[in-house]
Order: sequence, then structure tokens, then C-alpha cells
Amino acid sequence: MECTCGPARNPDGKPVTTATTTPKPPRWGITNDYGPLRDVLLGVPEFYRWIDAGPITRRTLDNQEHTGVEFNLQTAMAQHAEMVSIYESNGVTCHYLDADEALHRNFFARDSSAMTPWGALICHMQLKSRRADYVTAIRFYQDHGIPIWRYATAGHFEGGDFNILEPGFVLIGYCGERSEREGSEQVAGWVREQGWEAVAAPISREFVHMDGLVAPLAPKLLVACVDAMEDWLVALLRGRGFEFVEVGYAEARDLGVNLVALGNDRVLSMQGSRDLNGRLRAMGFEVFDPDMSMFTLGGGGVHCLCQALCRDEA
Repeated sequence: MECTCGPARNPDGKPVTTATTTPKPPRWGITNDYGPLRDVLLGVPEFYRWIDAGPITRRTLDNQEHTGVEFNLQTAMAQHAEMVSIYESNGVTCHYLDADEALHRNFFARDSSAMTPWGALICHMQLKSRRADYVTAIRFYQDHGIPIWRYATAGHFEGGDFNILEPGFVLIGYCGERSEREGSEQVAGWVREQGWEAVAAPISREFVHMDGLVAPLAPKLLVACVDAMEDWLVALLRGRGFEFVEVGYAEARDLGVNLVALGNDRVLSMQGSRDLNGRLRAMGFEVFDPDMSMFTLGGGGVHCLCQALCRDEA
């Protein structure tokens, strides 16, 4: 079933606006993370700066005297704008969280919420610099008439650890430094109440979220850093019929797995994932690979920067 986003229309294509007709509400939510993407939630990085926000940014800051890398806001804004243009050129409607100087990392839209088939899940973030990001997430969903399904409360839980691998199956992660086991198990329980399967699994802190280890690419096809995953989890996924496009540890540590499937064999990746991008192209995928170094060095890739709001069903 194709996802419909927007007002009801007459046969001539014009919106229905008569006083006797109720406009058809938009349908939001996703049942997969690889079907054609229609609507995406982003942010605006106008207040972005590098801070110690976990293992990735800590490594960047600790090695600056040796690498010489420096943050540049104009470069970051230009890189973000190129990413937006890729979405738009692929027919994706972009929506934005409100920028807020105090919430200077809320444009990493993946983590303050997670989209589900039942509405938005509002997350409970652990980093002090991001604990209030939920405010702009809630405001966005309320302003756009998008139902909020649940609020994470049992422990910290972040959207990068909510991964719909296929309809009916969600993989949920926790590293302790961001999502905690209690929060992940709470969310997994809610998913199971809806009749879906949910598996909660621990991950290494250096990958921050599960979307740093596993990303859906197409039906039964995952991009994954298998070497950094627990053996039982790899066996479980293989037992469910999943195949892997494997990413090496070094590339995954630099957020190589953190890509976005646009649907119809199109992938938004990043310039730094050269080996993976080459293999995906050899497999027949159309790969868009903008330079996103200001963001990967600052803690997140293109998957971290977005929240899918509406996809066609697979």
C-alpha cells in the first residue's frame, strides 16, 4: 500500500476544499526502512558546534593536534544543504525541527524520536546537551497533526537504537552511554504488544547506536559491521534470511554503516565510505555520496541526521 501524504484531491488534481467535505488527513508512519522515502524529518544546524558528546566526537577532539581537522560552520551548512538537495531531487519532502540555540544538536533528528507504524515514539535522551531535544520533536508532531504513540520513560532511549529491519521485526540496541537496557526493553515490550517481534541487543559504546552497526538496504539485505556484532545476533539475523553487505571495522567506526535507503535501489551514503559505496554500485545501486565530514567528525552520519516520516510499504 502506498503511503499518502497530503490533502485529499478531486479527480482534476485540485485539493478538496468544499464546506461539505472533510479533507483527508495525511497518513504518517513507516512499516519498513527501505521502501521509497516520501517524507523525512531533518533539522537546521545553524547553531552547530563540536563538543564532547560521546566516543566519536571525543576521538575527533582528542586527535585534533595530530589530524589538523577544524570545525567550520559554513562548511557544515553547505554540506547539509547538499544532503537536502539530494533528498529533494529524489522526490522526498523535507520537514524541519525548529532550530534552538540551546538545543544546538537537535538537528540530529534521528534520536529525539522514532517513527513507527503506530505513530511517533518520543525518546528520553541521556546526554545533558540533548535532554530537552524532545521539546522540538513534540512540537513538530503536534503542529503537523502526526500522532504520538508512546513516550520512553523506563530508562534513557534514543531513536538511533530503533531499527525496523522489515515489516513485523524491530532490532533495538543499547550501549548504556546513550540508550539503556531498561529503556530499550520497555520499547521492545510496546512493539510486542502490537504483534510485532522485537529483539533488544547490547552494542559497543564506540558505535553509539544500533544504526552505527546495522542499516536496512532492501528486503532481506542489510549493511552491517558483522565483526562488531554479537555472534548470537548475527546468527539470529542469518536465521531469518537476512544477507549482509559487510562493512569493515575502520569504515564502520567512521559511521560508514550510517546510510539511508531511499528506495528503488537508491542509497544516500557519504563520501567517506568509499569501499562500501563502490561495492553498492557494483551491486546495481545508485549511490549518492556527499561530503558530510563536518557531521561524521562531530558525531553523526546521514542516518543520524534524519527521521523517516513516510515510506511506501515494501
